[in-house]
Amino acid sequence: MSPGGPIGPSGAIRVGRGEIPAGTGAPARTVDREEIFHRSMGELLITLDGRTERIGAGDTVIIDPGAALTVEKPTGHTAISRGATPIGPEAEPADGTRIVPPWADRRMDA
Repeated sequence: MSPGGPIGPSGAIRVGRGEIPAGTGAPARTVDREEIFHRSMGELLITLDGRTERIGAGDTVIIDPGAALTVEKPTGHTAISRGATPIGPEAEPADGTRIVPPWADRRMDA
């Protein structure tokens, strides 16, 4: 996702925009904070805790802390989405590393 700015009176929420080209996806990971994922254009396969759903333009998914998440874009055109989360979330892919999405990192304000 591309960087987004803080929103709300406290600036504690980040919103970013992402493009997921056909034939790609995001690796399986577990998130430590709630995320809101809104599909603006295209379709994706979202797997949350082992349950897969096809989401399309206008659909919104709320991802609870501790949920296992996988995103796939198997066919068609690039999918565009927006995501919102509290600043500084971490995700843990299967390899055990910890990552902070760049669009949600407080250090962007520096």
